[in-house]
Amino acid sequence: MEHQSLDERFTSFLLDSQVLKFGDFTLKSGRQSPYFINAGAFDNGAKIATLGDFYAEKITEAMASGKLPKDIDTVFGPAYKGIPLAVSTAMALYSRHDLSVGYTFDRKEKKDHGDGGMFVGTQLRDGMKVLLVDDVMTAGTAVREVLPKLKEAVDVQVVGLVLSVDRMEKTKDSDMSAVQSVEKEFGFPVLAIANVREIFAAAANLEDGEGKPLLNDEIIARAEEYMSQYGA
Repeated sequence: MEHQSLDERFTSFLLDSQVLKFGDFTLKSGRQSPYFINAGAFDNGAKIATLGDFYAEKITEAMASGKLPKDIDTVFGPAYKGIPLAVSTAMALYSRHDLSVGYTFDRKEKKDHGDGGMFVGTQLRDGMKVLLVDDVMTAGTAVREVLPKLKEAVDVQVVGLVLSVDRMEKTKDSDMSAVQSVEKEFGFPVLAIANVREIFAAAANLEDGEGKPLLNDEIIARAEEYMSQYGA
């Protein structure tokens, strides 16, 4: 397993966790997709801990290559799906890479009693370096909602966003993908543990439980057609 690349190991993990499925799926957008990612299947401690390990590995790789600064103060996960991601990533950064960083998430509604405030976890202060984490970004809605909240509350520096999967698809109103448009609009790097082209390439080398190739020629052809139509 160790000689496999990050995207190959991550693809195997997505399949084992039933998060990634190949076939024929109608997405919310109406597009007919040859694959489906159900991030809701990260539903137990083992899966979410392993997912945090993958995020931490991607982050430390990006720190080593200079894409992300090494002195991040806190990992921020937009509520609700980003909360377990922020917590498991911060834990993995500490337990596996000896990096002690905070975790923070936002409340959907501001609390006016007890500890109050809009944010939970490491409290944000001016000048902090904040790294966002999210799962699969389709249109970048969560990021666009949370950034004004952050900027309004405190003068932090958002240093990047790490996703599990980059679908690499054109958004409805442009030829850019959601990742490209967020990078262009906000000026920070958006990194994915794996993108959909890497996932298909990795899956093409995998076998199912019966020793047959996981992807047949039909699915590979439909994937190529799908990306030629919708890919950015």
